[in-house]
Amino acid sequence: MSTGVTAADPAQDAEAHYRSLVADHRWEVPERYNMAADVADRHPGDRLALVFEDHTGHREEVRWQRIQDRSRQIAARLHALGVRKGDRVAVLLPQRPDTPATYLGVLRTGAILVTMSPLWADEPIRYRLADSGASVLVTEAAAADRAAGFDGVVLDVDDPAIDALAPEFTTADTAADDPALIFYTSGTTGAAKGIVHAHRTLLGHNEFRYCHDLRPGDVFYGAGDWAWSMAKLMGPLRAGAVHLVYRPAAGFDPEGLLASMSRNRVSTALVNPTFLRKMRQEVPDAGTRHPQALRVVCCSNEPLTEDLITWFRDQFGVTPLDYYGSTESYPLLGNFPGVPVKPGSMGRPLPGWDVALLDESGAEVPDGEPGEICLRARSNPQFPLGYWERPEASARTFGGEWYHTKDQAVRDADGYFWFLGRTDDVIKTSGYRVGPYEVEEALRTHPAVADAGVVGVPDPVRGQAVKAWIEPAPGHRPSDALAREIAEHARRHHSRFAYPRLIEFIDELPRSATGKVQRAALRARDVRPATPAPAGGATSRKDGPR
Repeated sequence: MSTGVTAADPAQDAEAHYRSLVADHRWEVPERYNMAADVADRHPGDRLALVFEDHTGHREEVRWQRIQDRSRQIAARLHALGVRKGDRVAVLLPQRPDTPATYLGVLRTGAILVTMSPLWADEPIRYRLADSGASVLVTEAAAADRAAGFDGVVLDVDDPAIDALAPEFTTADTAADDPALIFYTSGTTGAAKGIVHAHRTLLGHNEFRYCHDLRPGDVFYGAGDWAWSMAKLMGPLRAGAVHLVYRPAAGFDPEGLLASMSRNRVSTALVNPTFLRKMRQEVPDAGTRHPQALRVVCCSNEPLTEDLITWFRDQFGVTPLDYYGSTESYPLLGNFPGVPVKPGSMGRPLPGWDVALLDESGAEVPDGEPGEICLRARSNPQFPLGYWERPEASARTFGGEWYHTKDQAVRDADGYFWFLGRTDDVIKTSGYRVGPYEVEEALRTHPAVADAGVVGVPDPVRGQAVKAWIEPAPGHRPSDALAREIAEHARRHHSRFAYPRLIEFIDELPRSATGKVQRAALRARDVRPATPAPAGGATSRKDGPR
């Protein structure tokens, strides 16, 4: 007999939940705002902020009072060195217990923080110091020589003079629109450009509310270097989560990391597909060996495939939530707890993010048709101020009605976005975005390289691998030994993550009528999946003109 009551439809409830998130969202940005004060000074001093563990078993807990005091000491020392509002201060540090306080100390002064990763080789570091016009570099004593030729002040973060200072400093009065951060993004046709973000940028990172569902007391783990994304550090700290850092002996240590996450009962994490593929490869039974307390796990940087979703869910009972963005502005799209996930989809626009798929004429494409992912300019607090000291490039990229990501996607009838590929030559490898231009420049400094073209090729672990096509200089014969030597040269002179793992020699690189190397033609020459490199770092193959 019917009761007259209709069972609730979970799909309809989830759809209503998403629509209510979008409808109820409002950006709240005060006129005066300093990111450091907002992140650090909102928390009681005795509350736990960070946990550091390493492969030796060393453990260190950092409470908010220590971060607050240290950030003020750093700010006071910088002020004594003459740093004032608008000056650029570069920080080159690994993930140390005092790195967050150092970042916050720079921001307290009103200076613009230029974050740099130790993974970069010396030349890219020196370029970024010069291009940003940094007056101070804060680093470890062991890394000070990496800035040889820098005409500013090199401040040792372990200088006892900092410890001797009273933890007293009045945080600069900054507007929400004042510049706070410079991140460098690799380009396809020129040197890396510094993207300038305002203090308000952190208020635009609402993925920690909607995707991660972060709550005070959560324990958060974020894969990757803080220098590339301050948000993955500052967002969870602002929300009151405890940030876990695990330092391996070298490289990727999934056993040690999983054990640390389990011990510390990590409840929410941010990873990337390469991270998951490596973990699955090295610890296929991860869930059995290292049970976790995970509630929400998000994934970004490259498309999350269905096989990884299935493996992770089977291991830990949690469906990873993919979200998407670019160095200039993110996240635009995401998946949300309580809303169905379509495996392989990047999800739907985050609340407050006006995202559309546009064709080449700027018209919105219908569902099912490919288009470029575009964000309505200046529609949220995360939108950049522009490129550092590049007004024309800033106007082209950020000055119009829409910001163009150069990523292609298709939207289905339910509003879910599906990634198709890039419209330019940027390579996404191991969660990093690599511009071929700087890699090519590093390769050309090797005496055996007359010219080079760098492209991305499919890789079963990294998503894409960096591949270099080398036009050998006169007097140099292609060989595996030469390929390894060239790859190591690029590793030393560019970075430890973006050197070519595949090298192919070619008599003559394909060029346009104006002499530019045609990377699209190089990609078309070799559509086979990249093969693992042998010991030593790079494979080589000789190829003549076609």
